Amino acid sequence: MSALTALLLAAAPAMVVIDESETVREEAPPHGAIGMSTAWRISDHVPAPRSFEFRKRALHVGAAIGVHPISHDEIYYVMSGTGVVHSDGEEAELKDGMAAWLYKGAKVGIRQTGSEPLVLIIAYPNEKPAP
Repeated sequence: MSALTALLLAAAPAMVVIDESETVREEAPPHGAIGMSTAWRISDHVPAPRSFEFRKRALHVGAAIGVHPISHDEIYYVMSGTGVVHSDGEEAELKDGMAAWLYKGAKVGIRQTGSEPLVLIIAYPNEKPAP
């Protein structure tokens, strides 16, 4: 371990507790701005260094995270609602309690289906962890 890494780790807090109500905003979903969503950018409130991202997003009726390439594994976990996840041309239906593990190098996306918002937890590693 380098001296800089050791110093950064020593400066990191033992834990951070985040109230999701402090992270919420309305915005178009990423990768195509298809419809609208509610985003809880939870990991944005964690000080550096952090090695992964943790987000919650509600895709409103008709909304989607557009198909895009990923350079890391990524997880979509469905808290409520229904949707269809896409990975490299394959699609699968998802509902509450289901997760899609998407692999590095795939082209992925997810769209809301049904009459209720699709609420997801999305987790993935940082490309470049904050120093």
